Amino acid sequence: MNSFSIKSSKRLAPFAFLTLLASPVFAQDTSGSASVASGLGTVSPVLQAYTDDVIVGGLWQREDLAPRDRSIVTVSALIARGHTADLAAEIERALANGVTPLELSEIVTHLAFYAGWGTAIAAAPILEEAFSARGISPDQLAAVEVELLEQDAEGEAARVEAVGGLVGDASPGLADFTTDPLFAEVWLRPDLAPRDRSLVTMTSLIALGQTAQLAGHLNRALDNGLTEAEAGEVVAHLAFYSGWPTAFSAGPVVRDVLESRGE
Repeated sequence: MNSFSIKSSKRLAPFAFLTLLASPVFAQDTSGSASVASGLGTVSPVLQAYTDDVIVGGLWQREDLAPRDRSIVTVSALIARGHTADLAAEIERALANGVTPLELSEIVTHLAFYAGWGTAIAAAPILEEAFSARGISPDQLAAVEVELLEQDAEGEAARVEAVGGLVGDASPGLADFTTDPLFAEVWLRPDLAPRDRSLVTMTSLIALGQTAQLAGHLNRALDNGLTEAEAGEVVAHLAFYSGWPTAFSAGPVVRDVLESRGE
Protein backbone atom coordinates (compact mmCIF):
# COMPACT_ATOMS: atom_id res chain seq x y z
CA MET A 1 0.00 0.00 0.00
CA ASN A 2 1.22 3.46 -0.84
CA SER A 3 2.30 5.46 2.20
CA PHE A 4 1.78 9.22 2.21
CA SER A 5 2.63 11.84 4.84
CA ILE A 6 3.47 15.52 4.76
CA LYS A 7 7.06 16.34 3.80
CA SER A 8 8.83 19.07 5.69
CA SER A 9 10.43 20.52 2.58
CA LYS A 10 8.69 22.72 0.05
CA ARG A 11 8.66 21.95 -3.64
CA LEU A 12 7.72 24.13 -6.59
CA ALA A 13 4.21 23.61 -7.88
CA PRO A 14 4.40 22.15 -11.40
CA PHE A 15 2.25 24.64 -13.25
CA ALA A 16 0.98 27.56 -11.21
CA PHE A 17 -1.27 28.93 -13.93
CA LEU A 18 -3.68 26.04 -13.33
CA THR A 19 -3.36 26.03 -9.55
CA LEU A 20 -6.25 28.13 -8.35
CA LEU A 21 -7.75 28.67 -4.95
CA ALA A 22 -8.94 27.48 -1.64
CA SER A 23 -12.49 28.14 -0.47
CA PRO A 24 -14.82 26.75 2.21
CA VAL A 25 -16.65 23.55 1.34
CA PHE A 26 -20.06 24.22 -0.09
CA ALA A 27 -23.20 22.56 1.24
CA GLN A 28 -23.63 19.06 -0.09
CA ASP A 29 -26.47 18.37 -2.47
CA THR A 30 -27.51 14.74 -2.83
CA SER A 31 -30.47 15.42 -5.08
CA GLY A 32 -28.48 14.75 -8.24
CA SER A 33 -30.09 17.70 -9.95
CA ALA A 34 -28.11 19.73 -12.43
CA SER A 35 -28.98 21.98 -15.30
CA VAL A 36 -28.87 20.21 -18.65
CA ALA A 37 -28.47 22.15 -21.89
CA SER A 38 -31.64 24.10 -22.57
CA GLY A 39 -33.84 22.89 -25.37
CA LEU A 40 -33.06 19.20 -24.92
CA GLY A 41 -36.72 18.31 -24.60
CA THR A 42 -37.60 20.10 -27.83
CA VAL A 43 -34.88 18.20 -29.70
CA SER A 44 -35.51 14.77 -28.17
CA PRO A 45 -38.27 14.31 -25.61
CA VAL A 46 -37.09 10.71 -25.17
CA LEU A 47 -33.54 11.84 -24.33
CA GLN A 48 -34.97 14.37 -21.88
CA ALA A 49 -37.02 11.61 -20.25
CA TYR A 50 -33.98 9.32 -19.93
CA THR A 51 -32.00 12.22 -18.48
CA ASP A 52 -34.66 12.92 -15.87
CA ASP A 53 -35.64 9.35 -15.01
CA VAL A 54 -32.48 7.29 -15.48
CA ILE A 55 -29.62 9.71 -14.81
CA VAL A 56 -31.09 12.21 -12.32
CA GLY A 57 -33.64 9.89 -10.77
CA GLY A 58 -31.59 6.71 -10.91
CA LEU A 59 -27.84 6.90 -11.47
CA TRP A 60 -27.18 9.85 -9.15
CA GLN A 61 -29.24 8.25 -6.39
CA ARG A 62 -27.24 5.02 -6.24
CA GLU A 63 -25.37 4.58 -2.98
CA ASP A 64 -22.19 2.78 -4.12
CA LEU A 65 -20.58 6.10 -5.01
CA ALA A 66 -21.05 9.27 -2.95
CA PRO A 67 -22.44 12.39 -4.69
CA ARG A 68 -19.09 14.14 -4.21
CA ASP A 69 -17.28 11.29 -5.96
CA ARG A 70 -19.85 11.22 -8.76
CA SER A 71 -19.21 14.93 -9.29
CA ILE A 72 -15.44 14.37 -9.42
CA VAL A 73 -15.94 11.60 -11.98
CA THR A 74 -18.43 13.60 -14.05
CA VAL A 75 -16.40 16.82 -14.15
CA SER A 76 -13.23 14.84 -14.94
CA ALA A 77 -14.93 12.94 -17.76
CA LEU A 78 -16.37 16.09 -19.33
CA ILE A 79 -13.01 17.85 -19.20
CA ALA A 80 -11.06 14.83 -20.46
CA ARG A 81 -13.36 14.40 -23.44
CA GLY A 82 -13.64 18.12 -24.15
CA HIS A 83 -17.40 18.06 -23.53
CA THR A 84 -17.67 21.58 -22.16
CA ALA A 85 -21.30 22.35 -23.07
CA ASP A 86 -22.63 21.12 -19.72
CA LEU A 87 -19.41 21.60 -17.74
CA ALA A 88 -20.57 24.81 -16.04
CA ALA A 89 -23.66 23.08 -14.66
CA GLU A 90 -21.61 20.12 -13.45
CA ILE A 91 -19.12 22.44 -11.76
CA GLU A 92 -22.04 24.03 -9.89
CA ARG A 93 -23.24 20.60 -8.86
CA ALA A 94 -19.71 19.61 -7.79
CA LEU A 95 -19.45 22.70 -5.58
CA ALA A 96 -22.84 21.90 -4.05
CA ASN A 97 -21.71 18.31 -3.45
CA GLY A 98 -18.67 19.40 -1.47
CA VAL A 99 -15.87 19.60 -4.03
CA THR A 100 -13.91 22.78 -3.24
CA PRO A 101 -12.64 25.27 -5.83
CA LEU A 102 -9.09 24.33 -4.86
CA GLU A 103 -9.83 20.67 -5.52
CA LEU A 104 -11.38 21.57 -8.87
CA SER A 105 -8.27 23.53 -9.82
CA GLU A 106 -6.08 20.56 -8.89
CA ILE A 107 -8.31 18.27 -10.96
CA VAL A 108 -7.74 20.49 -14.00
CA THR A 109 -3.97 20.46 -13.42
CA HIS A 110 -3.98 16.69 -13.00
CA LEU A 111 -6.00 16.21 -16.18
CA ALA A 112 -3.54 18.32 -18.15
CA PHE A 113 -1.15 15.39 -17.79
CA TYR A 114 -3.64 12.57 -18.34
CA ALA A 115 -5.90 14.07 -21.00
CA GLY A 116 -3.65 16.72 -22.55
CA TRP A 117 -2.88 20.38 -22.08
CA GLY A 118 -5.57 21.51 -24.49
CA THR A 119 -8.33 19.92 -22.42
CA ALA A 120 -7.17 21.82 -19.34
CA ILE A 121 -6.90 25.09 -21.26
CA ALA A 122 -10.42 24.63 -22.64
CA ALA A 123 -11.88 24.03 -19.18
CA ALA A 124 -10.05 26.87 -17.41
CA PRO A 125 -12.35 29.76 -18.50
CA ILE A 126 -15.43 27.84 -17.35
CA LEU A 127 -13.90 27.26 -13.95
CA GLU A 128 -12.75 30.88 -13.83
CA GLU A 129 -16.32 32.08 -14.37
CA ALA A 130 -17.61 29.88 -11.53
CA PHE A 131 -14.92 31.14 -9.17
CA SER A 132 -15.44 34.77 -10.20
CA ALA A 133 -19.15 34.46 -9.45
CA ARG A 134 -18.17 33.54 -5.90
CA GLY A 135 -15.92 36.58 -5.51
CA ILE A 136 -12.70 34.60 -5.42
CA SER A 137 -9.95 37.08 -6.29
CA PRO A 138 -6.42 36.50 -7.62
CA ASP A 139 -4.90 37.08 -4.18
CA GLN A 140 -6.62 33.88 -3.09
CA LEU A 141 -4.67 31.76 -5.54
CA ALA A 142 -2.84 28.78 -4.11
CA ALA A 143 0.81 29.31 -3.24
CA VAL A 144 3.34 28.42 -5.90
CA GLU A 145 5.31 26.47 -3.31
CA VAL A 146 3.55 23.72 -1.38
CA GLU A 147 4.54 21.05 1.09
CA LEU A 148 4.38 17.81 -0.84
CA LEU A 149 3.17 14.51 0.52
CA GLU A 150 5.75 11.87 1.35
CA GLN A 151 6.50 9.59 -1.57
CA ASP A 152 6.38 5.82 -1.20
CA ALA A 153 10.01 5.04 -2.13
CA GLU A 154 9.42 1.34 -2.76
CA GLY A 155 6.36 1.97 -4.91
CA GLU A 156 8.13 4.71 -6.86
CA ALA A 157 11.10 2.44 -7.54
CA ALA A 158 8.72 -0.20 -8.91
CA ARG A 159 7.00 2.42 -11.07
CA VAL A 160 10.32 3.65 -12.51
CA GLU A 161 11.29 0.07 -13.34
CA ALA A 162 7.94 -0.56 -15.01
CA VAL A 163 8.25 2.60 -17.12
CA GLY A 164 11.74 1.57 -18.12
CA GLY A 165 10.38 -1.77 -19.27
CA LEU A 166 7.71 -0.07 -21.34
CA VAL A 167 9.75 2.59 -23.14
CA GLY A 168 13.34 1.40 -22.74
CA ASP A 169 15.70 3.82 -24.46
CA ALA A 170 13.10 4.82 -27.04
CA SER A 171 11.94 7.97 -25.22
CA PRO A 172 14.14 9.02 -22.31
CA GLY A 173 12.27 12.33 -22.20
CA LEU A 174 8.99 10.52 -21.51
CA ALA A 175 10.59 8.57 -18.68
CA ASP A 176 12.14 11.73 -17.23
CA PHE A 177 8.96 13.81 -17.34
CA THR A 178 6.92 10.92 -15.93
CA THR A 179 9.22 10.89 -12.92
CA ASP A 180 9.44 14.65 -12.54
CA PRO A 181 7.12 16.52 -12.51
CA LEU A 182 4.30 13.94 -12.76
CA PHE A 183 5.08 11.52 -9.95
CA ALA A 184 7.61 13.62 -8.03
CA GLU A 185 5.30 16.64 -7.81
CA VAL A 186 1.81 16.44 -9.28
CA TRP A 187 0.85 13.19 -7.53
CA LEU A 188 2.25 14.52 -4.25
CA ARG A 189 0.45 17.85 -4.17
CA PRO A 190 -1.65 17.89 -0.97
CA ASP A 191 -4.73 19.82 -2.10
CA LEU A 192 -6.27 16.80 -3.82
CA ALA A 193 -6.13 13.59 -1.81
CA PRO A 194 -4.28 10.62 -3.36
CA ARG A 195 -7.56 8.68 -3.53
CA ASP A 196 -9.19 11.52 -5.46
CA ARG A 197 -6.21 11.81 -7.82
CA SER A 198 -6.60 8.11 -8.51
CA LEU A 199 -10.32 8.65 -9.13
CA VAL A 200 -9.55 11.44 -11.61
CA THR A 201 -6.88 9.34 -13.35
CA MET A 202 -9.11 6.27 -13.63
CA THR A 203 -11.91 8.45 -15.01
CA SER A 204 -9.65 9.96 -17.65
CA LEU A 205 -8.32 6.57 -18.77
CA ILE A 206 -11.79 5.03 -19.00
CA ALA A 207 -13.41 8.09 -20.60
CA LEU A 208 -10.73 8.21 -23.30
CA GLY A 209 -10.70 4.44 -23.87
CA GLN A 210 -7.08 4.18 -22.71
CA THR A 211 -7.31 0.90 -20.82
CA ALA A 212 -3.66 -0.14 -21.22
CA GLN A 213 -2.72 1.80 -18.07
CA LEU A 214 -5.96 1.15 -16.21
CA ALA A 215 -4.95 -1.96 -14.25
CA GLY A 216 -1.95 -0.23 -12.69
CA HIS A 217 -3.92 2.86 -11.78
CA LEU A 218 -6.83 0.85 -10.44
CA ASN A 219 -4.46 -1.01 -8.13
CA ARG A 220 -3.06 2.35 -7.03
CA ALA A 221 -6.60 3.64 -6.45
CA LEU A 222 -7.49 0.67 -4.29
CA ASP A 223 -4.26 1.13 -2.33
CA ASN A 224 -5.20 4.79 -1.92
CA GLY A 225 -8.55 3.94 -0.34
CA LEU A 226 -11.05 3.47 -3.18
CA THR A 227 -13.26 0.45 -2.45
CA GLU A 228 -14.02 -2.34 -4.90
CA ALA A 229 -17.69 -1.35 -4.94
CA GLU A 230 -16.75 2.26 -5.72
CA ALA A 231 -14.45 1.15 -8.54
CA GLY A 232 -17.24 -0.84 -10.14
CA GLU A 233 -19.67 2.04 -9.78
CA VAL A 234 -17.23 4.41 -11.51
CA VAL A 235 -17.49 2.18 -14.58
CA ALA A 236 -21.30 2.20 -14.42
CA HIS A 237 -21.37 5.99 -14.01
CA LEU A 238 -19.06 6.53 -16.96
CA ALA A 239 -21.24 4.42 -19.23
CA PHE A 240 -23.53 7.46 -19.29
CA TYR A 241 -20.89 10.18 -19.42
CA SER A 242 -18.38 8.66 -21.86
CA GLY A 243 -20.49 5.97 -23.54
CA TRP A 244 -21.19 2.27 -23.19
CA PRO A 245 -18.19 1.16 -25.31
CA THR A 246 -15.73 2.86 -22.95
CA ALA A 247 -17.39 1.22 -19.95
CA PHE A 248 -17.35 -2.23 -21.53
CA SER A 249 -13.71 -1.81 -22.52
CA ALA A 250 -12.88 -0.99 -18.89
CA GLY A 251 -15.14 -3.60 -17.29
CA PRO A 252 -12.97 -6.67 -17.94
CA VAL A 253 -9.86 -4.83 -16.69
CA VAL A 254 -11.62 -3.90 -13.46
CA ARG A 255 -12.89 -7.47 -13.06
CA ASP A 256 -9.41 -8.95 -13.52
CA VAL A 257 -7.83 -6.55 -11.02
CA LEU A 258 -10.48 -7.20 -8.39
CA GLU A 259 -10.23 -10.95 -8.86
CA SER A 260 -6.44 -10.89 -8.64
CA ARG A 261 -6.54 -8.92 -5.40
CA GLY A 262 -9.01 -11.40 -3.91
CA GLU A 263 -6.77 -14.42 -4.54
